[in-house]
Amino acid sequence: MITAALPYANGPLHLGHLAGVYISADIYARFLRSNNEDVAFICGSDEHGAAITLRAKKEGKTPKEIVDVYHQSNKEVFKQLGVSFDYYDRTSEDHHHKTAQELFLELENKGAFIKKESEQYFDKAFNQFLADRYITGTCPKCGAEDAYGDQCEKCGSALSPTELINPISTLSGKTPELKKTTHWYMPLDRHEKWLSEWMQKGNYKGEQVHHVKDWKNQVVGQCMSWINAGLQPRAITRDLDWGVEVPMKDAEGKVLYVWFDAPIGYISATKKWATENEKNWEDYWKNNDTNLVHFLAKDNIVFHTIIFPVILAELGDYILPKNVPANEFLNLEGQKLSTSRNWAVWGKDYLNDFPGQEDVLRYVLCAISPENKDSDFSWKDFQARNNNELGAIFGNFVNRTLVLTQKYYDGVVPEKNELLDVDKEAMEVIAQTPKLVAHAIRSFRFRDALSEAMKLARAGNKYLADSEPWKLVKTDPERVKTIMNIAMQITANLAVVFEPFMPHKSADLAAMINLDLPKWNEAGDSDLIKKGHQINKPQILFKKIEDAQIDEQITKLKEASKKPSKFPPMKDEITFDEFMKMDIRVGTITAAEKVEKADKLLKLTVDTGIDTRTVVSGIAEHYNAEDIVGQKVSVLLNLAPRKIRGVESQGMILMAETEEGELAFVSPTKDLEAGNTIR
Repeated sequence: MITAALPYANGPLHLGHLAGVYISADIYARFLRSNNEDVAFICGSDEHGAAITLRAKKEGKTPKEIVDVYHQSNKEVFKQLGVSFDYYDRTSEDHHHKTAQELFLELENKGAFIKKESEQYFDKAFNQFLADRYITGTCPKCGAEDAYGDQCEKCGSALSPTELINPISTLSGKTPELKKTTHWYMPLDRHEKWLSEWMQKGNYKGEQVHHVKDWKNQVVGQCMSWINAGLQPRAITRDLDWGVEVPMKDAEGKVLYVWFDAPIGYISATKKWATENEKNWEDYWKNNDTNLVHFLAKDNIVFHTIIFPVILAELGDYILPKNVPANEFLNLEGQKLSTSRNWAVWGKDYLNDFPGQEDVLRYVLCAISPENKDSDFSWKDFQARNNNELGAIFGNFVNRTLVLTQKYYDGVVPEKNELLDVDKEAMEVIAQTPKLVAHAIRSFRFRDALSEAMKLARAGNKYLADSEPWKLVKTDPERVKTIMNIAMQITANLAVVFEPFMPHKSADLAAMINLDLPKWNEAGDSDLIKKGHQINKPQILFKKIEDAQIDEQITKLKEASKKPSKFPPMKDEITFDEFMKMDIRVGTITAAEKVEKADKLLKLTVDTGIDTRTVVSGIAEHYNAEDIVGQKVSVLLNLAPRKIRGVESQGMILMAETEEGELAFVSPTKDLEAGNTIR
């Protein structure tokens, strides 16, 4: 059971995401499948939480509109890069909501939660409680400004909003106030003892089922730091209007906290996949013979090694993770990746700019994977690895081997004759490479695994250089047959051992040698491709990347990261026909009054020239009702009606908004009649 952290569907994927989680996870899944192991590789879009509602508010969209765009976009990037999820789900689906609510109720009935009143930050200007991500301030641990209410992205510390120094609401930009609210909590302090024993010794329910000594130091260290500091009850519900509704009568306006909801997404997605593939989902979550492995980055460690294991343990019959091989962070050109500064290389942009070179990115991100410490991606290094490693070593060996086989034998693999020591040495490298690669992959050392695979290509080049078949072809043709046979065996084995890392190029290579890609247990064989086998014409595997391409990328990165405009970016393009569907007209406000129990809302009566209608508008903090009667406004007429605080609103008043959130009417500069169209 392999899970990859669910990416938030509030933005596009960048290289940090890919290097931190998904390339490693896919290498592992592909390797296991090549070994004929039963694998469920599960992921999906995390579509709830404050980060998504915050983006929706900033862009003037609904959360659903945001997640629909990024779910599809990110899913396509994964597909093009060859990330081979068995199922890619989304947490906004009904089947996920049902599973999350069922597990919540099961835990509630078992007494796994406590319910308590607490003070949480409240934004008076927006009349709502603030989720953790709606609050920023100074981190109490490292002093970084703009830390979020749940985590400091600079030092990685998990926080609560009340720990922040000088907290500010990201909605209004004002200091929020503390207000009482009631939530369900997971009392993590009840679980300290067994978590500590499990983490350090691998004991769970009296059985030695895990080997935590094999876990990365930073994973165990971060968890034990939390445990040693004393675990505290953690809220698993939030005051939000977007998410999985808490299925309790006294929980109106509350949803499951995203870090309770999201990991359950692994289970709900497995259920859906199993149903569609006639499998039993419980084999992957409740069978002690199953290994559960979570792939993620370091900012998600405690949620997968403390909070989610507590949920699984409380449920009672679920397995706990065998390993959580969390990666550190990837930097970019010597600086921390920053989406807010646009200091990032986006997956979609890479695929557009380097078509057909998906595996080059996979290779480079694996070679520099931040497995135990932060690493750095640079465009110059990317170019060098493509040209000097993939091109000059791997591609050069394959091309020479196939070209010579075509030239000397019309593409028919020759037979081996008498073996010399140099042949036996090459065959020993063939035999050992799959074992060394496999050991490194099973130990979650993907950089080492890739290095061992590349050693086979290096050995192939050395073998040809030492043997010099192009010199012997006229003087000792029988010897050349042996050399070229062994070179072909190296080529066939390269296709197998590189498949987890570079699936597209392995498929291309297998097609060139006219061979169905063998499974891993067949690798290491020096007779993998038989004598008399007909190969196809060779093609260039790796194109050289020119300086101009790299200079263009560096310039593009620097230009994109220049100080952004103080105004929000342009929204997605629409067509002229889409614009023409909007019926915007001049209207006159004929009456205005405040909406009961709503500080921000005014109920407006508007003469549109063709009728008189009611429009509810959130402008009460900016205009007094009595001052705007007679005001000419721009009104969108053909917006579907909806009820707001019990009042049906039949349109929308167009407003301009300053950076500080001040609103102003968009009005004609001439005295136009109500009903005149705006186009």
